[in-house]
Parts: sequence; structure tokens; C-alpha cells
Amino acid sequence: MNPTTDITTVLVANRGEIALRVLRTCADLGLATVAVHTAGDADAPHVRAADVAAEVPAYLDGPALVAAALAHGATAVHPGYGFLSENAAFARAVAEAGLVWVGPSADVIERMGRKDHARAIAEAADVPVVPAYDVADDPTTFDFPVLVKAAAGGGGKGMRVVRSADAYGDAVAAARREAAAGFGDDTLLVERYVERGRHVEVQVMGDAHGTVLHLFERDCSAQRRHQKVLEEAPAPHLTDAVRARLHTAAVALAAEVGYTGAGTVEFLLDVDTDDVFFLEMNTRLQVEHPVTESVVVGPDGPLDLVALQLRVAAGRPLGLAQGDLRVHGHAVEARVYAEDAWAGFLPQAGTASYVAWPGTTGEAAGTGTRPRVRVDHALESGQVVSTSFDPMLGKVIAWGTDRRAAIAALVRALDDTVVLGLTTNTGFLRALAASDAFAALGAEGGIDTAWLDRHEVDPPDEAAARRAVLATLAARDRAATAGPFALDGWRSGAGPAPYVVPWLEPTSTEDDAPPPARTPRVAALRRTPGGVEAVVDGQRWVFAEPDPFALGAAAAGDGTLTAPMPGTVVTVDASVGDVVVEGQVLATMEAMKMELSLRAPFAGTVTDVAATPGTQVPLGTVLVVVAPEE
Repeated sequence: MNPTTDITTVLVANRGEIALRVLRTCADLGLATVAVHTAGDADAPHVRAADVAAEVPAYLDGPALVAAALAHGATAVHPGYGFLSENAAFARAVAEAGLVWVGPSADVIERMGRKDHARAIAEAADVPVVPAYDVADDPTTFDFPVLVKAAAGGGGKGMRVVRSADAYGDAVAAARREAAAGFGDDTLLVERYVERGRHVEVQVMGDAHGTVLHLFERDCSAQRRHQKVLEEAPAPHLTDAVRARLHTAAVALAAEVGYTGAGTVEFLLDVDTDDVFFLEMNTRLQVEHPVTESVVVGPDGPLDLVALQLRVAAGRPLGLAQGDLRVHGHAVEARVYAEDAWAGFLPQAGTASYVAWPGTTGEAAGTGTRPRVRVDHALESGQVVSTSFDPMLGKVIAWGTDRRAAIAALVRALDDTVVLGLTTNTGFLRALAASDAFAALGAEGGIDTAWLDRHEVDPPDEAAARRAVLATLAARDRAATAGPFALDGWRSGAGPAPYVVPWLEPTSTEDDAPPPARTPRVAALRRTPGGVEAVVDGQRWVFAEPDPFALGAAAAGDGTLTAPMPGTVVTVDASVGDVVVEGQVLATMEAMKMELSLRAPFAGTVTDVAATPGTQVPLGTVLVVVAPEE
């Protein structure tokens, strides 16, 4: 039976990856679709994916969107996520035009959209809330630290952590200005600030027939400046009691407000006490909903939250009971942004000259099949990325039978994510996902919501990346043959094609196997005028044409000289016990038809010589070891 009998055509009031996500489910359900676009976005991927497209002056122009829906025969409007999805006036305008709004009612959006109103509803539903103060109270009576935050907004805007009464006045004034500018409302809340908190949220789904379900929980504690970076489901390291408290509170809140459709109830979990506090409710589909879809299984297999949204919007019951749902496996999502994570997360713009997202492989999961790696994106080769829109380019989601396997799958997927011509945060995501701190999330020493504001993720090793690039260039040149099929990057009518590197490092297919020892992964590279552009361990690099002689002189800080690329040892000019000076040639190698000199990194004594003239050695082979002078 078609769950959307009364919906025949859906206008998607959004762009980018979320528009594509909604369009995909509409196509699966046999629904006609209308995309909207601005003049500069006429050839965007979401436009090509829809049956019909309509140009609008701006994506946030509510009246123009409603007019486009009526003009093209749409019967429903899906806002995706973003500002319009939680805009009560837009939801009301859609309904008043006789169209179906795919989301909760305008009244519910209005009530839950303000943090102060939502807090009152939570209290009425007996949901625990963070202890609060009136903004006009005497700050000398506060138990610091406190959090000052905008009542009407989110995303970290209009938010300040205050640690003393002396700093309170300035923080309130700054938060008011930011809230007024960002949301047109300078109302503030003042709450106790939890020093070490986890962000745990519960996905809920309600229908107009009195059913409210929870679809278990997600952990979104990996944040920087209150913006989520990595998300996962289910939340790790929760006791059964805390998990039950979260689910019960979320369902109670949604029932109290008469919630219909997909929504998310966000909680703050105090790491030190296991206390749970209500934060806010997002009355829409969340960016991180794919991790829930990846692990929650119903009677007919994995759930499609957009399909459930459409079913509820059409007035039909969910057709599910809480006992029908279960969690299978674990999923982690990484948000890929056009930003320079190693330079203050500054947004980036430019042309993505070459894009390759990780492939997917099927993985049996209970009833039904889910991909081990899922990518929701709207970025393709040749696309211009501007600062006019949100910098998120896509989401990489990895599934595994347990958390360890899911993280390993995500790291491998980020290794395979290639964007040339544009700087992204993929290398940062890869480093964070592979870190001990993320592995320990929810345990002692693990990540909490402020961890990334207190700690720095180790930046990538430029020298190691250069050596890996040079080694890959050498391997490519050795593999090239004469004739029309040589790997020279030539193609008709365009610049040199990138060389997508076939990675031969062995990886285990066992979910519980530890990752193997590895060298930096070069996923793609291309020669550019005067240099080389490459993606190494997810990080984009632009190097001047590598100088193999300079690289040959590089050595590890402990005096261990290793082969900077695969090649042949030509000479060995040192013996164990030799006293050497800094810069002295200790061995030479030949690679790429050039000779490389390996020099002593400092004055000292040779303690080991593993190189033998005439032998072929792979990248990273230890050749000579020097101990520094006393």
C-alpha cells in the first residue's frame, strides 16, 4: 500500500545533499518531484535529479517557494533541514495554500523553536532541565560557570560561557547583540554550565494517531564551537539506566507537545555525574539522521526516515510499534566541509576540479541490506563552491558490526575521499576519527562537547606526505609504458587528469582486526604547472615539484635515515662506529633515474648500517642509524 496516497508531487524547498536525499526517497516511492534553484544554481545536481525545476529569487524566499509549488502542481512541500524547516511562518504559509507540510505543525514549531518555551514544556512533561537563573538576577548569587545563550537560536550563536560575576555583564551584552543580529530576538537564558558534558540526542517519530516512538539515540559530542563534527549511533558507554531515561524523556516531551513527524530531542549528559538535562528540540530532520537509518531495523529492514515523514504527513499511521524496532551494529558520520581545519576552520571557496567519493559495498544486516559506507553529497568534479551557501559538501557514513569496526571503516572511507582544487576538512576528520580521544568517547579521557575547544588535533606531517607523494610519482613513472596508454595524465579537451592511486596496502576484512601498520595513503595526485597536488590521508596538499635530493636528506628526529621512496641502494659510505658530522653523505639511492644522497641529520656516531649496495628497498626501509653526540 502506498503510504503517501494523498501526496503525488513533492517540492523540495532546499538544495545540496539534503535535497538529493529527499528526492531519492520520493523517487523510490514513485512520487513526482519539483526542485527549486537560484539563477546561479540552475545546473546543480539536485536540479538534474528532479522531474521539474523552478527558479526562485532565493532559497529562503517563502512566498516564491509556495508560488512555485502551486505553479508546478506540487501537493506537498518538504523543507529538508535548515532555516525553513523550523520556520513556523513558512510552514503556516504552505498549509494555508492548501499544500501538505512535511513536518510538525506550525504551532509546534513555534512552541519548540524557542528555548525558553521548550524548557517550560519539558518541565510540564517531567523532563529534567538544566538548573537556570533569571538573566536579571544578581550574578554574585550564581554558581559559576554559567552558560548565557539566545532563547531563539542555536548553532552556538548568542552563546557565552561565563566563569565569574565580573565577566557576566560583558558576556550578556555580547550575547544580546549576537542574538539580535542572528535571530531578530535578543532574549537570553542563563543556565548552569556543565564542564564536561556529552551531547546525546534521541530521534523521535510521531503520527497524528497518538503514536510517538523513539528510534534510539545518537552521540554528537565531537564538536568545535558548538558545531557537530562527528556523529554516531548508538551512543557509546551509556548505562542501561541512562539510556532508558533518555528514551523515556524524549517520548514524554514529544507526546506533551503533540508532535508529528521526525524530530530530535537533545540532551546534555554530565560525564562526571551521569545526570541528564534537556537542551532543546529540533523540529525537523537532522543532518546526522543517516547514522540512525544505518543502525535501526524495523520489521521490514532498515528504516527510511524521509519515507516515514511523508507517510505521517499524508495522515497515515506510522504502522510501527516500539517493540518492532531494534539496533543492529554501529554507524559513524563525518561532515565534510569546504574549510581549512588547520587555519581556524576558515571557509574555503573555489572550483573542485576533481572529486571522488568512497565507493560502497553491501553488508548484510539483519533483515535487509545496508551499505558499509554511505555518502550523501552534492559535489562533483568541476563544481564551483562559493561562500554564499553552507560550506558542508557532503557526509561520509560508515557502518560496522561494532563501534571499533565502524570507526575503522570511516577512516578507510575518508582515506578514499578525494577533492582536488579545493581545501576541505577531510584530513582533520580522518585524524580525529583515528585518534585515541575519539576512540575513548564516553570513557575516561575521551571527547566531550568542549574537547576540541581545549585540545588540538595533531596536524598532518608535511614531510611524510611529501615522501609518500614522491614515492607514488616514482611508482607511477616506473609503471608507465610508451605508446597511447602511458600514464601521462593526458586527455583531450581538458587539463591533465588526476592519477587515482591504486592502494595495495593489505587491510583486514575482519571487523575486530586492528588496523595494520601503515604509511601515509596517497589517494590521488596530479602534476600541476610547477608542482603537484595530492590527497594524502584525506588531506589535500599542494607542493612545489618535489625535490628528491632535499627529501633524500630527510631523517627521523632520532637519527634514523629511511628510504624516502622505493629505489636501489647505490653506495654505502659509512660503517658502524664511524664518527660523522651533520650533512655528511652516508649512503646514496637511485630512484626515478635520479640519485639521492642520504645525509647525517646531526653530528654523532653511526650505530647501525642496514643498507647494502645494489639492493632494492621499499619506501620507509631503515638504511642507517646515527646516535647524536653526547
